[in-house]
Amino acid sequence: MITVALPKGALLKDSIGLFKAVGLDFSAFLDSANRQLQIEDPTKTAKALLVRAQDVPVYVEYGQAQLGIVGYDVLREKRSQVASVVDLQFGGCRMSVAVKKSSPYSRPVQLPPHSRVASKFVHCASEYFDSIDLPVEIVPLYGSVELGPITGMSEAIVDLVSTGRTLQENGLVEIEVLFQSTAQLIAHPLSYRLNSDGLNELIAQVRSQILVTV
Repeated sequence: MITVALPKGALLKDSIGLFKAVGLDFSAFLDSANRQLQIEDPTKTAKALLVRAQDVPVYVEYGQAQLGIVGYDVLREKRSQVASVVDLQFGGCRMSVAVKKSSPYSRPVQLPPHSRVASKFVHCASEYFDSIDLPVEIVPLYGSVELGPITGMSEAIVDLVSTGRTLQENGLVEIEVLFQSTAQLIAHPLSYRLNSDGLNELIAQVRSQILVTV
């Protein structure tokens, strides 16, 4: 039986819709009365785990799930040993550097050396500033990182941006896009190579479904 790790939050509804389109029904997770974290598809050919988005690649890497759906941003941050097999074309957003609108800096390279940058994506932020050879102090925050510049704790933030409304309402502006992010179908590398439980056939069905809907 194939096990799929599904992410709580913004990607869940589209993820469930995608699997339903290829014959696997995990829609019980959308029922507000449901408290189960593991359910079987009615056909008894697959089961799904409902986990935090950041934990999806962990479950797949350690083999508790053969497949998972997670944003590219999480893959970049977690650096898990998984195979990214299909770009699912939904959940689009971008990783960006932002500062206060009143800031004198219009590009990240203009930030003073050793400035503070707040982010929940510590590795992504560090990787970017290393790439432009600018030493900064990354301040890990896991709540509303927008408060960093607002309170003066940081000069800038690195965060996911979808519509940009949250930044705008908090007086912040993007000054650089690091990368675009969409939902990815990931697989446990060994299960993928061995085609365990017909895994590759399911992946092919998902890929075909994406080609139909794009």
